[in-house]
Amino acid sequence: MGDSLATAELTRTERFLRACRGEPVDRPPVWLMRQAGRYLPEYRAAREGVTFLQACQDVERAVEISLQPLRLVGTEAVILFSDIFVPVLGMGVDLDFRPGPVIAEPIRTREQVEKLVVPDARAAVPYVFEILRRLRAALEPEAVPLLGFAGAPFTLAAYLVEGRGSKDFGTLKRMLYREPAVLRALLERLTEMTVDYLNAQIDAGAQAVQLFDTWAGLLGVAEYREWVLPTHQAIVRRLRRDRAPLILYVNGGAHVVDAMLESGADVLSLDWRVDFAAAARHVGRRAAVQGNLDPCALAAPPERIAAWVRELAEAGRAARGHVLNLGHGCLPETPAEGVRAFTAAARKLAQ
Repeated sequence: MGDSLATAELTRTERFLRACRGEPVDRPPVWLMRQAGRYLPEYRAAREGVTFLQACQDVERAVEISLQPLRLVGTEAVILFSDIFVPVLGMGVDLDFRPGPVIAEPIRTREQVEKLVVPDARAAVPYVFEILRRLRAALEPEAVPLLGFAGAPFTLAAYLVEGRGSKDFGTLKRMLYREPAVLRALLERLTEMTVDYLNAQIDAGAQAVQLFDTWAGLLGVAEYREWVLPTHQAIVRRLRRDRAPLILYVNGGAHVVDAMLESGADVLSLDWRVDFAAAARHVGRRAAVQGNLDPCALAAPPERIAAWVRELAEAGRAARGHVLNLGHGCLPETPAEGVRAFTAAARKLAQ
């Protein structure tokens, strides 16, 4: 972990970026997916009186919600409070959140795909970038890293085709086999949008970005390589990674770790179903890893959480770098004291 550099004096930003890039650190940094959310009473208070989408569009409110985990649970990075579907609003899609995205007219034809606009993200959703600029200004004096994020093309397509969340996204998978040209055209447009959106976030101050492919794990390995991997590779190639490393998360992706590695992402974020030690050894010097405690494990006693953190940190040493995180997002019923135990245990690793 250490070298001749004074790694014990790293700022939180330095520790995080060095871990993502596989450079020596004193210990893994720690943050949590979905760390701002319904498990915090302060979040519920900040959301009072507005819809979820209104909260994402309200700059002051979104800044406050983004910063809450830094103050309340000891996380070492701040991620933009938003939703993966916010940039899709600029594509001419009529959608609502109930609470997940619901598409008024699901995309089922080539004509619908061709009507989708690939917007200039800065003009389409300017509030996202104002939130990032304000967060970066607030975090800079404390040297806390700022993360942006986007939904991956396949996951966005899953909702756009299905019309809403689903256990198996059967409509999407039927399109994959029956009308592949339609799905390919949709993925191409979503990839264009995602590249522009993430690069705009980097310009606005994001120091790392995470790509969430929540539903790509529904595919078998061959289908993943055909439909998902090319979108990830295109994003990696065109992203300004010299300015911000890319973290790739695939939920339910234990069977596609090799393909994730082929994306070229700087960090592979692994869910809790993956054998973290084996995956870290397999990835080795080719990428850093992030993860991967089961979110439900935060209900355990603090001493048990601390033991898991030590085990994860030891396992993560085999990879190029390691960022401590969960294997999925915090659940609404997550006890805040469990989150604090997780972050506290990470900070003690250097002692």
